[in-house]
Amino acid sequence: MSAAREDIRDFLRREPASILVEVTGVAGSAPRDTDAWMLVSEHAIFATIGGGQLEYMAIDQARRALRSGLAAEPMSVPLGPEIGQCCGGRVGLAFTVLNPQLANDLVARSDREMAARPHVYVFGAGHVGDALAMALSLAPLRVVLVDTREDELTACTVPRIETCLTAMPEAVVRDAPAGSSFVILTHDHALDFLITAEALKRSDAAYVGMIGSKTKRATFRNWLAREIGHADLFDRLICPIGGTAIKDKRPTVIATLAAAEIMTAALSWAAERIKLVGAVNR
Repeated sequence: MSAAREDIRDFLRREPASILVEVTGVAGSAPRDTDAWMLVSEHAIFATIGGGQLEYMAIDQARRALRSGLAAEPMSVPLGPEIGQCCGGRVGLAFTVLNPQLANDLVARSDREMAARPHVYVFGAGHVGDALAMALSLAPLRVVLVDTREDELTACTVPRIETCLTAMPEAVVRDAPAGSSFVILTHDHALDFLITAEALKRSDAAYVGMIGSKTKRATFRNWLAREIGHADLFDRLICPIGGTAIKDKRPTVIATLAAAEIMTAALSWAAERIKLVGAVNR
């Protein structure tokens, strides 16, 4: 399995003279919460604390500190008309000059955040699969594009996703972590059915969706009852993916609609899991 993911390491190598900006407090409505941070160098930034005038002020404060060599004072910014940002809350910001230990901490933090991202497995590197992988690559998800055809995976140039070449895609479903989402759109209906049936057996899947029409949906339901003997699993299947409100079969349209659907399911599952773990630990 090969990976192509966003990484803080490249920024740190290019911009070792940087300042870490962290959101330390939030009162009322604000663009981001206290998990938000960004790195600011003289000529570049990495990540975001929410954009808008608040971020411009933070960047200016950090760069003035870099140029002067003096410590940047913390900020407490009211998000009102006076700064042209009408959220209405107040945000506290802290500024820390980057040093080797802080850089290592940020790499470890970034790796933890990446590792905690929900997995989304896209089966099929065709036109819709590539478009869907592209749409999902912008989201805080770990996207894996799976295919049995090496040429199709090699042709895929979507950044920030992993690719998996396998002769047994159903095994990828079995080995996926809890909370994974499975989107099935291969070049072969029989293969679609096999992968989808395997995914539906996972009671811990956040999402199981298969591209298709009313006819394909009905055919799969009959196949599931006949071959697997569990027609009840069918109720958990999303087919067609992306809903039926917009009658547009262009790959990019299907992918955009499906990406929102998948991201909602994946992040909702993850949030519920965090709440459940927190309740158990209290």
